Amino acid sequence: MSKETVVFGGGCFWCTEAVFKMLKGVISVTPGYAGGHTEHPTYRDVAGQNTGHAEVVRVEYDPATISFTDLLTVFFGTHDATTLNRQGNDVGPEYRSIVLFTTLAQEKETRRFIQELNASSDEGDPIVTEVVPLTVFYPAEKEHVAYYERNKNTGYCQVIIAPKLQKVQKAFASLLART
Repeated sequence: MSKETVVFGGGCFWCTEAVFKMLKGVISVTPGYAGGHTEHPTYRDVAGQNTGHAEVVRVEYDPATISFTDLLTVFFGTHDATTLNRQGNDVGPEYRSIVLFTTLAQEKETRRFIQELNASSDEGDPIVTEVVPLTVFYPAEKEHVAYYERNKNTGYCQVIIAPKLQKVQKAFASLLART
């Protein structure tokens, strides 16, 4: 099995991790921080909005099972890529939309994908997703890993994450792993 890696930031990493864990061909999903300048940031550091980092997930996937285009489709289909530094009630640069690519092919495909999205409608707001190379990824603290799986009954998970996962199940059924 071959393996490629990409890092996505689409708001809260608890949501983004849960979404990508549902997909066939995804080998691992790790929440963390990237895109900033502070070394070894903590959740509190990133929430303080001085690190430059976004809440992200590192997605390792098998390109023979799921295409990078399919990953982009799910990424852009599960967050609002037209709002700068905001996803719903989560506001700040740590919640920005960002793709941190690890190959030039990923960069090219991401830019093409965004161009197509922007050209698809004159009525929508333009995509504000950053597209930058991954330089370093810092894994999140243990309490943020598999957050949804461990906290399904909390209010945030019930109100925010569960409906998003239901949307993924409906909109992207052909991409889901069988569990």
